[in-house]
Amino acid sequence: MTSPSSSKALTAGSITHQSKTNFLYSFLLLPKEKRHAIETVYAFCRVVDDIVDDEHPVGDPRDDLNLWRGEIAACFNGRAPSLPLAGELKGVLRDFPIPQEHFLALIRGMEMDLEQRKYRTFAELEEYCYHVAGVIGLMCIEIFGYRHKSAREYAVNLGKALQMVNIIRDLKEDADRGRIYLPSEEIEACGYSEAELFAGVNNDAFQKLIRKQATRAREFRKKALAALHSSDRRRMVAAEIMARIYFKILDRIEVGGFQVFTHRPKLTKAEKAYLAAMTWVRVKL
Repeated sequence: MTSPSSSKALTAGSITHQSKTNFLYSFLLLPKEKRHAIETVYAFCRVVDDIVDDEHPVGDPRDDLNLWRGEIAACFNGRAPSLPLAGELKGVLRDFPIPQEHFLALIRGMEMDLEQRKYRTFAELEEYCYHVAGVIGLMCIEIFGYRHKSAREYAVNLGKALQMVNIIRDLKEDADRGRIYLPSEEIEACGYSEAELFAGVNNDAFQKLIRKQATRAREFRKKALAALHSSDRRRMVAAEIMARIYFKILDRIEVGGFQVFTHRPKLTKAEKAYLAAMTWVRVKL
């Protein structure tokens, strides 16, 4: 993980090169200009996420988030940004009109991690998912291009679906940081407890709880596909590659009995490349 302080001097290329994210496999088949734009937006998302995930921050993470609020403001006015990545982002925005509100919403989502470590209801958690994932989808479709405004509904629901997969996969890692991204009322309703979650207890109550989250992820996926107009389907091939990779991971988690406390399933590079190629062929043809 890149620390916030060191990331201030990094460019989009250096950040994406260091990353092993699943997102990169969906970028590879894009035209050069769009690929650069997506990688720059991804780098911004990665940097602000690292600010709040840094376990040993130097100073107050809120100061770094506020610095990025200022950098985003500079991207939308006549002032020159001070950070190299923000300068690249301003160049991208000349060709792809991503609204300023999406960048600020993502920063707000990162800020929520500093203010709140658990969520009482799914409505509260869904709002968080919108800020940290749904708005990323909204940024991306401005680069992919679309004809029908229903693509925005597709983007938001797909973002929430992918975030739910992240929540399931990263349950132990988040718990180790003292964070719980499962609704407290659902934990209680399933007969489970936060103490058991922190202890990594995988019992019948946990199985009931986690299967509910997997079902929710697939429901968001279905909503996304239902909203996508047929004329925009080819434009969303990169997003569909992401979806195939993430839901293949979810399939493996489910087949493995949701053993997320002891095993973090991954796909090989070859598997990801295969899914990317097959998705591209299916969407294009």
